[in-house]
Amino acid sequence: MSKPIEGAARRPTRQRARVLILLVVLTVGCSAAGYLWSLSPAAAGHNAAKSIIHIEPGASLSDIAALLKSHGCLRSALAFKLHAIVTGQASELKSGTYEVSPTMSAPQLIAMLAEGRQFTVTVTIPEGFTLVQIAQRIAEADVANEQQFQTAASAQAVAEILQLNLPEDVRSAEGYLFPETYQFTLGTPPQKLVAQMVGEFEKRFVNKFWEPLPSEQRWGSLHQIVTLASLVEEEAQIESERALIAGVLKNRLARGMRLQCDATVQYALGKHRQRLTYSDLQIDSPYNTYRYAGLPPGPISSPGLDCLRAALEPAQTKSLFYVSRGDGSHIFSRTYQEHRAAIRQVRKQSER
Repeated sequence: MSKPIEGAARRPTRQRARVLILLVVLTVGCSAAGYLWSLSPAAAGHNAAKSIIHIEPGASLSDIAALLKSHGCLRSALAFKLHAIVTGQASELKSGTYEVSPTMSAPQLIAMLAEGRQFTVTVTIPEGFTLVQIAQRIAEADVANEQQFQTAASAQAVAEILQLNLPEDVRSAEGYLFPETYQFTLGTPPQKLVAQMVGEFEKRFVNKFWEPLPSEQRWGSLHQIVTLASLVEEEAQIESERALIAGVLKNRLARGMRLQCDATVQYALGKHRQRLTYSDLQIDSPYNTYRYAGLPPGPISSPGLDCLRAALEPAQTKSLFYVSRGDGSHIFSRTYQEHRAAIRQVRKQSER
């Protein structure tokens, strides 16, 4: 009897091993490819619709995955969760408002949520805007509810942030919401929006100009400065005249004269009129500086930094009056007689 050939017996065994290894490699490769595919963007191209989602505080990983899946941003909610767990980011996903797109991969979405890169809206608050106008601008940008923002913008909020004692008849944050271009996150509570804007006022003006100024060089309180600055904001249209107009108003205050600023009457009326009537000037309001001497109870708008600085350090002038030429500039006068002559001059020029 012949002996079996040892090499021939090993050959089929080696072949089966190779086939098995190949199958394992293929299986692993296919699984890896499938896993990578499940993590890839759900849609290609740059035209895929973006969505704004809001992740509530305390939302679970499954909740977040389901939310993204419902907006068409995931191929597989399971793969999203597995990747977040494997990479150690599952517990780092933050609540908030985000802009998501089907063109983002699962790892990209996870990284964005872990870093808290929330969706923001650019909102510009111009100098001279009133609280009502600011609330409307914020509502138009869908950042917050208009009425809720006005309620949050209270005098108490300003007093707490700035550690400031405001007069009892001041009811709002008018004048302390610094005009600037902001990046607001959708869904931010109105109280935080107000805190951000008052905080900007504190950083840009209080910390840099008010506090460094020696107390003996301050002619009034911070509230009086802001109130005067708001009048300058409405009265001055030319940069070079801001400090001069502030000086005239300060002179009138020192003499107990009525400021007679049209802008304060407009504020008391609650609406802007191209030309004020005699009856308008009779409105019984502490903001009517034609009827009441001194500054109004509070600011009538949000003054910009230049007007705040002009009110803080008014120009040294002997003028007590000014009248608009109609082109943004003014004629300044020391006496009432000079002022009347300036008015006649302006009227003659307008009639030409």
